Amino acid sequence: MKSYNAILIGNGIMGARHRARFEACGVRFVQIVDVGDSVCDDAVDFAVVASPATTHYAYAKHFLERGVPVFVEKPLATSAEEAQELVNLSLRNGVKLFVAQSECYNPLFLNFRKHFLSELNKLCVARKSPPTGDVATPLVHLEFRREHRPSNRCLDVGVSLDLMVHDFSLFLTMFPYRDIRVESIEESPNGNRARAQLKVVSGPFAGVSADFVVDRESATDLRNITVNFPRNGELPSSSYTVSLARYTPEGEIAHIPDSLDNEHKFFLKLLAGACGHWGRRAAQNAADCVRLAVSDEQ
Repeated sequence: MKSYNAILIGNGIMGARHRARFEACGVRFVQIVDVGDSVCDDAVDFAVVASPATTHYAYAKHFLERGVPVFVEKPLATSAEEAQELVNLSLRNGVKLFVAQSECYNPLFLNFRKHFLSELNKLCVARKSPPTGDVATPLVHLEFRREHRPSNRCLDVGVSLDLMVHDFSLFLTMFPYRDIRVESIEESPNGNRARAQLKVVSGPFAGVSADFVVDRESATDLRNITVNFPRNGELPSSSYTVSLARYTPEGEIAHIPDSLDNEHKFFLKLLAGACGHWGRRAAQNAADCVRLAVSDEQ
């Protein structure tokens, strides 16, 4: 594998995790800086931006304008306009932009996605009438629930940009943004709890709806997807829940290294010239997640 020189902005918990995994892949960090420190981006192959969310846009734009590929922590930016600007800048300058939405590379989710979409496709084939935006009987209902115990991390943005973007990103790997309508989104006054509802209103999966519930001051740690198939003709109703995490005996989430490892390997493949189409889709997915997360402000 080619050896790379990189720069790291932000050496907190996530910065340290990214650094360790990239170094395990042979990456050499020639500079590690915190917010406000001067940045020397000469002779680096890419930049890792793991600084506070409110600084992501400025740092990512700085590097993209100089032709330096960027690996940036989620969220890509804190406004829909800035997020899309970064994606457009990446495409215009031909520079790689990757957003670390690690749940998209979680093997537990990838296994769920494979089997769920297989079920859903069979249901769509069996559906007699063509789909419309307001199907009388919902095709399927999903609930994404993500709860964390209180911490001091990522408090510079509300919980929608901190946690809900994870589950939005999962939803968008299954259903195109162009087919989705925001039914509702609401964040608590203190910014630590939020609920949203999305509906697929066009395309072959019209009739799919989803609730998203996030809480970062919960008494427990939880990352679940619940699937509810309503009764459909001869088919009985059914439901099941899958976890996107493994747990310690104390009920805390056990780290799943594959998710972070997989996203780092994917980024390095992008740098090597592979998977370009998927990389562009992933970047647009990240911008669309920001657009959904701040839709209550539009």
